Amino acid sequence: MPKPVQKEEIVSLLEEIGTLMRLAGENDFRAIAFDRAARTIESLDDDINKYIDDHTLTDLKGIGKSIANDVYEYAETGSVPVLEKLRDQVPDALIAWLGISGMGPKKIYKIHKALDITELSELKEKCRDGSVASLAGMGEKTAEKILKSIAWMEEFSARCHIDEATAVAELFLEKMKNADGVKEISVAGSLRRALETIGDIDLLIAADGKDAASLMERFTGLDGVMEVLGQGETKSSVRTDEGRQVDLRIVSPAHYPAALMYFTGSKEHNVAMRSLARGKNMQLNEYGLFHQTDDKKADFDRPLPTQSENYIYRHLGLGFIPPELREDYGEFDLAADGKVPELVELSDMRGILHVHSTWSDGKKSIREMAEACIERGYEYLGLTDHSQSAAYAGGLSIERVKQQWEEIDALNREYADKGIDFTIIKGIESDILADGRLDYPDDLLAEFDLVIGSVHSGLDHPPEKMLNRLMEAAAHPQVHVVGHPTGRLLLRRDGNKADLNRLIEHASKHKTAIEINANPRRLDLDWRYGRKARECGLMSAVCPDAHDIKGLDHMRYGIGIARKSGFTAGHILNAKTLADLKKWLGK
Repeated sequence: MPKPVQKEEIVSLLEEIGTLMRLAGENDFRAIAFDRAARTIESLDDDINKYIDDHTLTDLKGIGKSIANDVYEYAETGSVPVLEKLRDQVPDALIAWLGISGMGPKKIYKIHKALDITELSELKEKCRDGSVASLAGMGEKTAEKILKSIAWMEEFSARCHIDEATAVAELFLEKMKNADGVKEISVAGSLRRALETIGDIDLLIAADGKDAASLMERFTGLDGVMEVLGQGETKSSVRTDEGRQVDLRIVSPAHYPAALMYFTGSKEHNVAMRSLARGKNMQLNEYGLFHQTDDKKADFDRPLPTQSENYIYRHLGLGFIPPELREDYGEFDLAADGKVPELVELSDMRGILHVHSTWSDGKKSIREMAEACIERGYEYLGLTDHSQSAAYAGGLSIERVKQQWEEIDALNREYADKGIDFTIIKGIESDILADGRLDYPDDLLAEFDLVIGSVHSGLDHPPEKMLNRLMEAAAHPQVHVVGHPTGRLLLRRDGNKADLNRLIEHASKHKTAIEINANPRRLDLDWRYGRKARECGLMSAVCPDAHDIKGLDHMRYGIGIARKSGFTAGHILNAKTLADLKKWLGK
């Protein structure tokens, strides 16, 4: 019996076969056939499994018997002989060339075959010595463009941190939002979903067809555009000075809500939404939500009203699902009764926890960090400099801890005398040692208002040992928060492999919170543990781990992860008033 498959995986399968055929120098007509079949299936509104189960794929225009059999075999066995043969035939190093701007499979094969080269380093050498330029149909400009694109590939990774993508996206939004013809504009894709790292940046504009060309011209000509990768009537792509790819799509105002939903994704969420629609005798695609015809197709003459994304969810019996939740990771259970819990907002945050000053490795004084919090409207600051084991970060000796308390007391008296409703909380980020102990005696820890226990050394400990360290700290009566539990550094270092489900259960039992570290290099706790955290009643805290004033504004990224976790303000410590926070800290 064939296993159920997703339409997207079949499209990806056929596209890969077509690409590898060209890289292998096979007849282009065969590759085109796979491309055509991929487009046919991509536009299919029905469940592809019905055609697979009935062996009726050849009923679809553009799918011949041979390709249909390949799909049937994939559904049956999980592999396709023609694809496996091509993967063996085409060197992996050659596939990497596909990332070079302007280098399609046919051009890659031509250079590979003519010059007998495979590695990227060889391609650079042949571009520099004139070999590529001497090939028919190439020339010096082609060689220069290849070298330029390789340089960008090597300098910039395929993905970037969310703050980098946000800065680029907001710049483009600012420059496009007031352009003539723009009726609505939004970020879409993984950035709108607040995913930890971002690939391409997706923008969507609602505009009339008569304005599309001028808007595309404006987009591709903006300051900051380093290279135009493609320009068309409905989609254009550019590469920015920062090395990021930005894609702009323009749709009609009537199609905008459905298109925004579709291009926000994720693929898994979109598949589930289309399945829900079919279950209610409707068809959902990027153009809108439609009643079905008798033969289960979209009846484009009978659209349902979709003035916003909210209308689409309501037609399907769901509450509005915020973009951050659209990962098919439990959001449909949250929305099944027609409403979704009110997720935490940045405006819910009453204070900032986990901040460093010049007393340890911070760049600003306690006063400067406090006044920056006051300017941002916060009511309290949990100052948590590093503890004595973190000598590399200027960790505080017991004597220096008490000196710091004197400064905090003096500042709090000053604010009170001036009528400023703001409090600095005496905290510490205490290192969790190899055996799970903290690096201060218990009697000193008891004098802090806030203790965050974090692992900064021995990050390569085996999973069970790391879990024991974290659980020991979480059970400590003076520990209020476990900081950045996996220790990951996104795009640089993977986190530890401790069983976070067990840690969440254990921390909840001991009334200890686990932070969402809002630093865009960390974003740790991972949102994928949100469902477990909600089930256990875990408290969290969105903490910027700020070492300078700019770091305070990383809160927005931590809030994105909290929202992806399905957290309400009630799940977050620093959404509490100071009085309520003090009660909780006095657990």
